[in-house]
Amino acid sequence: MRAERVTTGNQLEEAFRIRREVFVEEQGVPLEDEFDQYEQNSEHILIYHEEDAPVGTARLRVVDGWAKLERICLLAPYRKSGLGSLIIATLEQMAAEQGLTRMKLHGQKQAEGFYQKLGYETGSPVFMEDGIPHVLMVKSI
Repeated sequence: MRAERVTTGNQLEEAFRIRREVFVEEQGVPLEDEFDQYEQNSEHILIYHEEDAPVGTARLRVVDGWAKLERICLLAPYRKSGLGSLIIATLEQMAAEQGLTRMKLHGQKQAEGFYQKLGYETGSPVFMEDGIPHVLMVKSI
């Protein structure tokens, strides 16, 4: 298991492929909503379960002095394997390297407990995003 920053176009395409599979195909998010104007201004990561098999991805964006953790996903067979924690830890480390101490994310309501176990607090009532119930999750490091 390892996390790697996306530095090439091929890696970015792998990240996009995983996001299409999870968000668009599995969860029904419209393709035009999944990919936005922030792709080029974000740092992306890939998560590998074995040597050459990327199975997860996420991105980090700075918004108003906050590290915003976005597009966090794992392919279905790799959920509940500890890789989700690796994604969050990697994004937090990247944020810390930039001097950011406040993290936030829009977590799917069904994943709220996962984020709470990692020290995040719920910071909003439930809201809909792309037809899926979400909550704002926040953490200071």
